[in-house]
Amino acid sequence: MRSGVIAQKIGMTRVYNDAGEHIPVTVLRMENCQVVAQRTQEKNGYTAVQLGVGLAKVKNTSKAMRGHFAAASVEPKAKVAEFRVSPENLLDVGAEITVEHFVPGQKVDVTGTSTGKGFQGVIKRHNFGGGRATHGNSVSHRTHGSTGQRQDPGKVFKGKKMAGHMGATRVTTQNVEVVSTDADRGLILIRGAVPGTKGAWILVRDAAKAALPENAPKPAAVRAAGNGQAAAKEGAE
Repeated sequence: MRSGVIAQKIGMTRVYNDAGEHIPVTVLRMENCQVVAQRTQEKNGYTAVQLGVGLAKVKNTSKAMRGHFAAASVEPKAKVAEFRVSPENLLDVGAEITVEHFVPGQKVDVTGTSTGKGFQGVIKRHNFGGGRATHGNSVSHRTHGSTGQRQDPGKVFKGKKMAGHMGATRVTTQNVEVVSTDADRGLILIRGAVPGTKGAWILVRDAAKAALPENAPKPAAVRAAGNGQAAAKEGAE
């Protein structure tokens, strides 16, 4: 199990394949995605790497986090997240993961916070069909109708689909395809839509329900601290 990465959603566009067909893609950008800390079985009870991405102003970083980043000899990060890894895929602190961590055609799982829609009715929120336009219906065209029963059981069951707050929740989309990567600009192109607004932080992992391509670098495609060239570290298969 390899580490995932943290990327920032730039927006959507389209690219063309060799057959001239256009492919809608979401553009994700990785900026200084570095290993900030390690989690080991002996010390923490599990194996993981903590990644940080982006740059944060020192004055906006808490004193505790400033010390945490100083211990790893990295600049303060705008976003920090952990990824579970197998022991043989543990990465050194300070190593920078590049977009070449993923290969074109690979399936990945992406996680983000969906766009907030505020308070919405059942037609937008749950795809209800709505009421009749005429024949006695005057003010109940977009209402959800009955919510319960009579005296028995005399209550509204939990989970009833009703109007309420929509969006702004953690969403994971599985088995989306990596169309291509741009190492020079640090871009990952994902087929289709990705949850989140422009500028949102997105977690990208190897797909849990698809096999990892044989040419995917292990344990990761990293740029070692102080090294200007990216290299795929070879680990245990």
